[in-house]
Amino acid sequence: MNSTILHFDTLQHAKKLQKAGFTAEQAEIQAEAFNEQANAINSIIDNNLATKSDLDKLGYELSYKLTVRFGSMLAAAVLILGALIPIISKTI
Repeated sequence: MNSTILHFDTLQHAKKLQKAGFTAEQAEIQAEAFNEQANAINSIIDNNLATKSDLDKLGYELSYKLTVRFGSMLAAAVLILGALIPIISKTI
């Protein structure tokens, strides 16, 4: 499964909070909490959700399998007809 990662810039967030009037300690604690949430979300995405690339890969695999099956059936049909035509033409 391909990884989709939610990035969170804790330093930038802390600086914005400090500009808004938070103390450095408050800003750091909130940035750390948000980072923990981002990590938890990344874990959920990695373990439970299919991404677009996962679905694309599945589509290619399915398409390949169908192409191989169709080709095999077509080859089998040609062989069967090739074997039946001489038999049928002798009885006519």
